[in-house]
This record gives sequence, structure tokens and C-alpha cells, in this order.
Amino acid sequence: MSEFARDTGLSDTSRKPHRYLWTDAFAVCNFLELHRQTGEDCHLQTARALVDQVHYVLGRYSDEDTRSGWISGLDEQDGYRQPTVGGLRIGKQSIERGPEEPFDDRREWDRDGQYFHYLTKWMQALSRMAAVTGESCYLRWALDLARAAHRGFSYSPSPGAPRRMYWKMSIDLSRPLVASMGHHDPLDALITYMELKAGSERLGVTPGDPDLDSAIADCRAMCAGKSWATDDPLGTGGLMVDTFRLAQLQTASNAAQAVEPARLLADCGTGLEAFVHSGALAYPAHYRLAFRELGLAIGLHALARLRQLAAESPGRVLQAQATGPALGYLQKYSALTGEIEKFWLQPAQQAVAAWRDHLDINRVMLATSLAPSTYLTLFPTADPARSRRS
Repeated sequence: MSEFARDTGLSDTSRKPHRYLWTDAFAVCNFLELHRQTGEDCHLQTARALVDQVHYVLGRYSDEDTRSGWISGLDEQDGYRQPTVGGLRIGKQSIERGPEEPFDDRREWDRDGQYFHYLTKWMQALSRMAAVTGESCYLRWALDLARAAHRGFSYSPSPGAPRRMYWKMSIDLSRPLVASMGHHDPLDALITYMELKAGSERLGVTPGDPDLDSAIADCRAMCAGKSWATDDPLGTGGLMVDTFRLAQLQTASNAAQAVEPARLLADCGTGLEAFVHSGALAYPAHYRLAFRELGLAIGLHALARLRQLAAESPGRVLQAQATGPALGYLQKYSALTGEIEKFWLQPAQQAVAAWRDHLDINRVMLATSLAPSTYLTLFPTADPARSRRS
């Protein structure tokens, strides 16, 4: 994490900041986890600095864009106070596709814009900052981002039809860049909005207008009857994390069941089986993508904690009678966590181009997998003695 902070211009101010929203969301949780494990305030200050830099860099148009200033359109002073009210850029190096440019599937991956699933990752990071510090500003920024994201990405295809979500939007949220809906985006949205609502109640923060209830209702409708199974290990890992997040919400706040827990666990099993049967773990490093495998390892950590939570709170966690057998069945995959981590910790595997080409995201997600507590815990214990910003 020290190397990441240096190389991306966070701790080394001689370097131009290089921010990428997905990676930075994991990194915030990692620095908070380092603070939790060591008690050293320098790690908390690094987390604060990272949040501020992400907002200043990704809440504004890039230097390569013809536009400038905050993407929300606010002036400088108001933009600093509400940095997420217009959303946040992905952080890709190529500028977004222009309104008149034809769609090119291959080039679109390298172009900037806004991804919904990156925004929810950042909402979670801000939620962790609020829980650890007790400072309401972080939760307010997360709520601002939730409203901007839901307003910008969700839409009704026809009057009376269930709402859907675009997968990728323009930087100013004025037009879709990829109109299809991300496989897990509605589920991720539902659980993240529920988390923010619960966090607001814990910190006594007014969610604002409009509140999250209508957005939660929209997401419930979008989730109805869906299958979440995927053969993507990163997606399966995210599904396992979402299942654990939902269990924590139901245990902590007795939240109403949002989606069928047995379905979530069954789809986790389908994804795990597909990954194992693919034989990917036998491939040499240059044929593998570390961050996708590490996402699966993080998800397996979440499943282990879900089993522990179910044992501690029988009858309250995801309808234990229905899901207990599924949790027991999935335990047979637990050894994959150590196998993936051990492989990518080896210097020889980190020397290949496949690791170096995705260096920031690989090392940050490896760190998360090795020490996942803050990332996986919805409401890490706040330190009441710590000073608060409002």
C-alpha cells in the first residue's frame, strides 16, 4: 500500500496524481484496515488524503478534456463542499466517446465516463470512512453520490415498465455510453442503498430529499426473479460479498428480506463450480488476471465470515434453516482463498506482464484479500475519542 500511495501520486507530491475509482475504493478500506491493526494515525490520514484527492481529480474534468471544473457544474467553493453531487469519473486515460462518434466495443473499455458499479464501490468506501471516524461529511458525500447515480443511471423503458439501469454513462450523466444493464448492478445498488440508509440512522444523518426509499423500491423491482450466477470469478466474488453485506444488514437492523438468500448462495455455488471446472488455476500467470481471481478470494473470505455470523446469530441470518445447507456445501471451496493468495504473492508471478499491466489494482486487491476486515465489515467500530468533522 505504501508503494501504491507513492506510485499514484498520493504520498509523492512530485508525481501527477493518478486516480482510478475502483482501485481507490479498495485502497481506502486497506488504509483504514492498516489503521485498525496498527493504531497508527498516519494510515487514517492517508485514507483521508486519498478520499480528498479522488474527489478533486475524479469529481472534475480531466486535463485532456475540453471542459474544465467540477463535473457537477458547481463553482469551486460549492464543488469542494459537495464533490460527489455530479458523480465521479472512472479515471480511464482516454477521454470519453463524443456524442457523434460511433460506438466501438473494444475502444469503449479504455474510455472515460461513469460506471455505476464503481460509484457504489466508492459509496461503500465513504460509508467505511464515516463509520471509522464518526464524521458525517463522508456519509453525506455517499448519499449525494447515491442520488446522482440513481438519477443518472436508472430509467423506465416505457410507461409503467420496471426501471432498468444503464451500464455506462457520460461524465456529465447526460447520455448513456453503454445502454445494457450490468448483471449485478441492481443488486449492488439495492444493498448499497440499504447500507447507506442504515448508516444514516446510526450517525443521525438526514438522508435528504429525495430519500433512499424510492430508490430502494426501484431496485427491489429490478432484482425480482433475477438469476445472479456468472462464470466471471470477480463477479462471483462480488456476489459473495453482497450476500455477506445483506446478512449484516439483517442482523444489525433487522432489515426486511430484500432478495431470496437461497438464490444468492445457489448462484455463488454455480459461479464457484464454473471457475473450478475452467481449470484457470492451472494456467501460468501470463494467461491469468490477478485482480479477477483476487476478487473471488475476497468473496470467499466473506463466505467464511457469513458462516461465523450464522453460527453466532442462528435464526436471524438469511433464514438459516434454508441457507445452512448451502453454506455448508460452499465451504468445500474455502481452500481456493489460500491457493490464489499464495500464487500471486510469489515474486515470479508478479514479474509477468499480466501482473505489471494491472499493477495498481492487482496489489491493492491482493492487500484487501490478505486483510479484508474493514472492506467486509459494514460498520467498523468508530473511535468516540477521535475528533469529528461535520
